[in-house]
Amino acid sequence: MIEVKNLTFSYSRKKPAVLSDFSINIDKGKVSGLLGKNGAGKSTLLYLISGLLTPKSGEVLFNGTNTRRRLPKTLQEIFIIPEEFDLPSISLLEFVKTNAPLYPRFSIDDMIRYLHLFDMTLDLNLGSLSMGQKKKAYMSFALATNTSLILMDEPTNGLDIPGKSQFRKFIAAGMSEERNIIISTHQVRDIDQLLDHIIIINDNEVLLNHDINEISKNLYFTNVDSNQAIPEVLYSHSTIYGTSAILPNTNKLESDINLETLFNLAIEKPHIVKEYFNPNSSQL
Repeated sequence: MIEVKNLTFSYSRKKPAVLSDFSINIDKGKVSGLLGKNGAGKSTLLYLISGLLTPKSGEVLFNGTNTRRRLPKTLQEIFIIPEEFDLPSISLLEFVKTNAPLYPRFSIDDMIRYLHLFDMTLDLNLGSLSMGQKKKAYMSFALATNTSLILMDEPTNGLDIPGKSQFRKFIAAGMSEERNIIISTHQVRDIDQLLDHIIIINDNEVLLNHDINEISKNLYFTNVDSNQAIPEVLYSHSTIYGTSAILPNTNKLESDINLETLFNLAIEKPHIVKEYFNPNSSQL
């Protein structure tokens, strides 16, 4: 369980707070998509959760412990994958030998299995890899640590089309009931079939923090004729496939969530999302 309590954070005294008195709870055993506009604080939130940034006030509790204390028992359970990173020009085996002891449940067999999902092997030199290949190798190491929390910031950036397809299989292979994976991204089409849970934040507010199943029970996603008048439509927008629409799911029908359309609804008409999911909410 992650408990973010009344966090306030700014990168300098002269700049406005990225997050102010911000709170959210995230349960374990889920693949959560963290969505928001540029500048909403998604990456900052991941770094605060990991304990790499110090809030001006408030705290993040992971399994009841403040992550900013950076205790060994906490650090061995959290792995963060930044959007951009550098790796040393050494062999992957040497990298594993140096870093794996920090994670008591690291499994070399798991790492080999994850690498194979990306068509890669252990006999790599990190210095000779492209950025996309480095990301695949680093993510394979991350999941092989078997930490209970994985934080990913724009993980599909730098991956080619086959790599993005492999990524979806990779995440599915690494998930368990005891693990929590939080993925912050703008590339919603790369992850929409992976998610168990969706978090949308904007203007220091949690607009949505619900499971896929609950969203599907309340909202119905469909494509409609652009000339078709449907009075009950909550939101619609044009796509290359026609008009994507969200309706109240009054008949409790099954539909696949269109993550892009849901995000646009939350940002443009947050009162509708609050009506369906947070009827008693106020700014956090």
